[in-house]
Amino acid sequence: MRLNEVNYDDSKPVDGYGPGFFRIDGQVHEGGVLVTHSGVAPWGGYADADALLALKDAVDVIFIGTGAEIAHLPADFRTLFDEAGIGVEPMASPAACRTYNVLLSEGRRIAAALLPV
Repeated sequence: MRLNEVNYDDSKPVDGYGPGFFRIDGQVHEGGVLVTHSGVAPWGGYADADALLALKDAVDVIFIGTGAEIAHLPADFRTLFDEAGIGVEPMASPAACRTYNVLLSEGRRIAAALLPV
């Protein structure tokens, strides 16, 4: 088996997570977060759709970490993204963190909006 070191360039990978927090690029962030290649911002959950919609021209897909368990996105929340032409993929937050890191290392245009576990 061949192992390669992952290179994120200047991007901000998710290093870890725990009850109520995420560790991103070595710094702990409490509560929900929005992670993009350029940085981290607090995310207020489903009521904070505008922060995600503002990424329309910067990303191809946003991974929505729904917490410890996978959950359906609220219908009105999903409709906003369908109408804006932004792909959203709900998954449990741990899976969203892993998927975000893999695609980030490939240089993809992605973001992750994560609710804590």
